[in-house]
Amino acid sequence: MVAGWEVRAQIAKVDDDRRLAFGWASIAVDGEGRPVVDHQGDYIPVPELERAAYDYVAKSRDASEMHGRRGVATLVESVMMTPEKYAAMGMPRGPIGWWVGFKVHDDAVWNAVKAGAYREFSIGGSGTRKAVRIEGANHAA
Repeated sequence: MVAGWEVRAQIAKVDDDRRLAFGWASIAVDGEGRPVVDHQGDYIPVPELERAAYDYVAKSRDASEMHGRRGVATLVESVMMTPEKYAAMGMPRGPIGWWVGFKVHDDAVWNAVKAGAYREFSIGGSGTRKAVRIEGANHAA
């Protein structure tokens, strides 16, 4: 069964002068090593999230407003954080997921980010939904 999915994650940093917003696009495994189940009850396995992140960087980099009007922002930073990358950077292990930064071009969208109306990133896509039991999962709030 192919199903639509959506993941939301808080915007962590805003650079007002440069109209940049940064944060996790999606977290597959939290800092404690627990899989993260999203608002729709879905879990994206790390290899699938990594593939989707790299595909987005290679093929799009364009952001939409609320999964509708396109061209409101452009991806300027993207890293799929994995245990191997934390180790290579000499950092303690943190969440396993996709960190992004966007340059917001649209005035109305930027004003909504600054006002706190848009407080999180939301990625969407489609995939094959499979029923699995995930022990010790951290459910997104």
